[in-house]
Amino acid sequence: MTTETRATGADHMAAKPRGRYRWVICALLFTSTTICYIDRQIFGLLKPTLDAEFGWSETDYGDIVAAFSLMYAFGYLLGGRLMDWIGVRRGLALAVGGWSIAAAAHGLMSSVLGFKLARGVLGITEGGNFPASIKAVREWFPPQERAFATGIFNAGSNIGAIVTPISLPFLVAAFGWRAAFLIAGSLGLIWLVLWWRFYEQPERQSRLSREELAYIKAGEDPAPQPHVPWLSLLRYRGTWAYVVGMLMTSPVWWFYLNWVPGFLHDRFGIDMMGAIAPLVAIYLIADVGSIAGGWISSRMIRGGMAPVPARLLTMFLMALCPIPVAFIAGVSDLWPAVLMIALAAAGHQGMSANLYTLASDTVPARGVSSVIGMGGFAAGIVGMFVAMAVGRILDATGGNYKLLFIAAAVAYPLAVLVMALIVRRPATKTVTVD
Repeated sequence: MTTETRATGADHMAAKPRGRYRWVICALLFTSTTICYIDRQIFGLLKPTLDAEFGWSETDYGDIVAAFSLMYAFGYLLGGRLMDWIGVRRGLALAVGGWSIAAAAHGLMSSVLGFKLARGVLGITEGGNFPASIKAVREWFPPQERAFATGIFNAGSNIGAIVTPISLPFLVAAFGWRAAFLIAGSLGLIWLVLWWRFYEQPERQSRLSREELAYIKAGEDPAPQPHVPWLSLLRYRGTWAYVVGMLMTSPVWWFYLNWVPGFLHDRFGIDMMGAIAPLVAIYLIADVGSIAGGWISSRMIRGGMAPVPARLLTMFLMALCPIPVAFIAGVSDLWPAVLMIALAAAGHQGMSANLYTLASDTVPARGVSSVIGMGGFAAGIVGMFVAMAVGRILDATGGNYKLLFIAAAVAYPLAVLVMALIVRRPATKTVTVD
């Protein structure tokens, strides 16, 4: 029996394909996500430096972060539709090229308005990364491998968050903070060369074996997928579950990225060099959470559980990890606080790997990027208001983070509860996965 004939129904989950080219694609997505977060996190790590040089208040800083969140929302929404319209190959290339230029432009700015403009352009272009990546995973991986592949490429966000604090102090010491932005922006241009050389749709990729292509496509309808109108995607309960999950959890992750370096500096007196070990620990542990979250649900599916319950159960387990961070205000030593944040970050990343995959499990293939864009749009709008609120709360309370970390802890279990209620409700449409 050939791979083509036996890779159907439940049997395709056990088939052993000849070739692993799909993991090359995953590596490219991992790298783009890493670069995305390098370009994004430099600003947060430079917060104490920029505050001192320009005399910013927490409100000024929060408003700059809010400009990124607002434009990131529109970048997600428009980027998602763009990927469904022109395809991942061209769409992600445009996104990476755009955000690389925007990242470099930060090095030319000297005012709040200038940084708002640079962060805004960075946000609208970086908004294309995740819609493109999820669509690529949907095209290149069978259902039982999607969460694991998503967990791997999503781990790039943590690698970016690790590489940046390790390298940034030395770059700033040698060349200054402006040059650090320019150097970071150049990384995406190198990635573009590799992307254009190695990425193509599976059906058009000559490096892909027939057996591996059959494994990827097993169980799918071979007929061409019809165009999916944008508004029709609102009839899928998976769309709403994904949107709710994103808008309740993504602003928390952005809070960690943008304010944890400042929190460590204010609470424990850590400078940029001293922050290397704590931040590396946080994002290494977050990486473990990202990959573990994808592996757990994939293992459940291989064991016979349906994809959607497997995603929800794994997300519930991951949602327990951020709860201890609610008590961080009572911690007086650095490393217990770091480990609390690290556990919360791991829970977020493990949950994200399944949240993104939930969308690809529950909506038509040609609508996946659009749905990812809708969720990112909702998260970005909420994130804008959260960033503005965080800055004002810190200014009003003299830098007290207690309320902020309590909210960050509660958001995850509440999000899973709401998502579970949504997907269990009767809906006009749903999509099942063999």
